[in-house]
Amino acid sequence: MAPGEKIKAKIKKNLPVRGPQAPTIKDLMHWYCMNTNTHGCRRIVVSRGRLRRLLWILCTLTAVALIIWQCALLVFSFYTVSVSIKVHFQKLDFPAVTICNINPYKYSAVRDLLADLDQETRGALKTLYGFSEVKSRKRRGAESENPAWGGIRPKFLNVIPLLVFNEKEKGKARDFFTGRKRKVSGNIIHKASNVMHIHESKKTVGFQLCPSNDTTNCATYTFSSGVNAIQEWYKLHYMNIMAQVPLEKKINMSYSAEELLVTCFFDGMSCNPRNFTLFHHPMYGNCYTFNNRENETTLSTSMGGSEYGLQVILYIDEEEYNPFLVSSTGAKVLIHQQNEYPFIEDVGTEIETAMSTSIGMHLTESFKLSEPYSQCTEDGHDVPVENIYNAAYSLQICLYSCFQTKMVEKCGCAQYSQPLPPNANYCNYQQNPNWMYCYYKLYQAFVQEELDCQSVCRETCRFKEWTLTTSLAQWPSEVSEDRLGQTLDILQRPEPEIHHGEPSQQHRGASLQLRRPAGPVDELLCRLCHRDHRSLLHRFLLYHRPPPVAES
Repeated sequence: MAPGEKIKAKIKKNLPVRGPQAPTIKDLMHWYCMNTNTHGCRRIVVSRGRLRRLLWILCTLTAVALIIWQCALLVFSFYTVSVSIKVHFQKLDFPAVTICNINPYKYSAVRDLLADLDQETRGALKTLYGFSEVKSRKRRGAESENPAWGGIRPKFLNVIPLLVFNEKEKGKARDFFTGRKRKVSGNIIHKASNVMHIHESKKTVGFQLCPSNDTTNCATYTFSSGVNAIQEWYKLHYMNIMAQVPLEKKINMSYSAEELLVTCFFDGMSCNPRNFTLFHHPMYGNCYTFNNRENETTLSTSMGGSEYGLQVILYIDEEEYNPFLVSSTGAKVLIHQQNEYPFIEDVGTEIETAMSTSIGMHLTESFKLSEPYSQCTEDGHDVPVENIYNAAYSLQICLYSCFQTKMVEKCGCAQYSQPLPPNANYCNYQQNPNWMYCYYKLYQAFVQEELDCQSVCRETCRFKEWTLTTSLAQWPSEVSEDRLGQTLDILQRPEPEIHHGEPSQQHRGASLQLRRPAGPVDELLCRLCHRDHRSLLHRFLLYHRPPPVAES
């Protein structure tokens, strides 16, 4: 018998059927109340006396009404979104602003420290551009010198040799200094160019890093641009040299606040270099932070707009640029919270010379729920990585702290561009001969997430993000150039001449002694000498963007 027939037969058996008619609604209700598990309905039927029956009817109806009311609340709360908008006006807390010159140290101050390195770098650049002119070398057993070196005995090229690779010759490379071919074994890692390409060529340039007394386990890094390869090679030796210079001496070799900042206005009022706090960055030298909560005071603006923000004029001093370390001119600016570390090298905004840059800021503050809703952390106390920065916890700080700690553990020293962990020293190949090889291998493992730093470090539950809107204009204009130069007391310097043939003049900023007609390498190294005094200045405006008008 089908289930439906069984139920029908059971109903007919239990209900008092009167005549041939089907059961009435009253009979069905009575049968339901006698057989249901809902106690209220059963009590209504079996109760004796009208008062008891009335009380049970009221209780049952009240319970049904409460159930219906709760269900309605659940449905409405599920399909209804509550939006609360509050409009209020107050002074806006201005963020901290860190400004750095792209060139970390005055070239005249570090020239003596970098003299040998610059000389070898200059020879490498000349060799690169004139490599095809190198004649066949002497017999394989003898060392043949490239004429571009002019009798230089290399010091840094012996530590990390620069090599030229040809696609036609697999597993072999030609040494920059000797011109001899050498076998290349181990991993070859190609890096894309980020500065410039020299020319279309099947040759690539790179360098080889090997552990001590082991040429079978080397790591070779190649670049599609020779200038990028030489610049990366230069930075490795540059960090090695500067890591051994005391901090106080490096501060004196960099730009002072009075030299970098020409004029300053904030919220319509005049400010001066004393309103900026010195922050020394290993790769950018002396940087200066405005509104760094000195004396526990945070500045604020009375209202939004460019007239009520920070306005500064910067003096870049392009003549003091290191032509081998940096390939662009200008400054870097970073907007951040007062308790945040300024990662100027990662998220800084570059501003160019001879321009007026206006940056509007819009603040977005985000909150996330912690566990069990997400894996964020409140302040990093539950993250098993020691914070080596004197700043509030962030994901970026955690990752860099983790890598620096691994660097000290694996390589025995710390990487120069990050803060020092406790009881550690910066790497140099006098005390740590293998640190460059170790650093490159460790960084490769870090990028491939083999050090577990990415799995251990977590995002913060609360963070602020500044959305920037940048606009540019040429500054100063030609009609106001002379007046502005006199106002700022900046003397116009004549353009230095480029001598051809056999000149003996040494150009300030490029530090070159040209011994042949000007070619691509000379134009590359001397391009800093071709700017007029307008390019030494930059006008910078930073302000809160006014909020949009809300419509009801």
